[in-house]
Amino acid sequence: MGAPTSETALIAPSLLLLPVAAIAADPGDGGFHGPSIADFFPPVIFFAGTPFELNRLMIIRLIAIAALVLLLWLGARRMQVVPSRGQVVFEYVVNFARKNLVIDILGEKDGRRFMGVIMAIFFTVLAMNLTGVIPGLQLAGTANIGVPLVLAVVAYVLFIYAGIQRHGLKYFKNALILPGVPIFLTPFLAVLEFLSTFIVRPVTLILRLLMNLVAGHMLLVLCFTATQFFFFTVLAQGNFLGLLGVGTFAFSIAFTVLELFVAALQAYVFAVLTAIYIQISLAEEH
Repeated sequence: MGAPTSETALIAPSLLLLPVAAIAADPGDGGFHGPSIADFFPPVIFFAGTPFELNRLMIIRLIAIAALVLLLWLGARRMQVVPSRGQVVFEYVVNFARKNLVIDILGEKDGRRFMGVIMAIFFTVLAMNLTGVIPGLQLAGTANIGVPLVLAVVAYVLFIYAGIQRHGLKYFKNALILPGVPIFLTPFLAVLEFLSTFIVRPVTLILRLLMNLVAGHMLLVLCFTATQFFFFTVLAQGNFLGLLGVGTFAFSIAFTVLELFVAALQAYVFAVLTAIYIQISLAEEH
């Protein structure tokens, strides 16, 4: 039988109750097998051969959304004048997102119009990102192009809709033609502005989120798998080089903390950029 994947390995809990990789090497060859891109395309678990196929990644996404909806419902269902500790935390997080992601960028009037969808983007990305460091899940729902692509399309439609609603079809002229530019440079700059506004924006939204989560996952898998290999293969054979597992375990913890920060940061950046693109579309001038 071939070696188990590093993705399966991550599910096993050990080493001070933190999730680490199980044996990432084939017992037959004693070698080390690091993570691969196949981790992000797990096999189908349920409903194979139907339009409703579910693999491990899709199940993680469904869990993340279900947990998000549950937390928001629990936080908002019984608001009190004298808040409990849980309500204080809930209100702080929601007000932080409301003020920093929406009102400070779009203002009160326009902010109210787009607040729901921008905050939904923020909390969705945050929930999906955090699954990458949750024991038993440890694969971010955004570490595959599907979710980043859908959210980037939503942001794309939003800022174009906002611009057309405010300026009509003149929005495209405002977006492409720079005022005060010599006439002979206008076609060249219009092409650059088109690429920048309508092509580069959504592509960078997708790639920024996707690549950060993919890289973080690969680092975590590599470190935890190396720790398992050093402790339970090398050291078990009496080779003191296995003590290098102490170092890889320390890196595992450090990268886990870093991934928590990256998960929150990337959710914030995605939502902020969506709001900024809407604000640019609403502006009277280019």
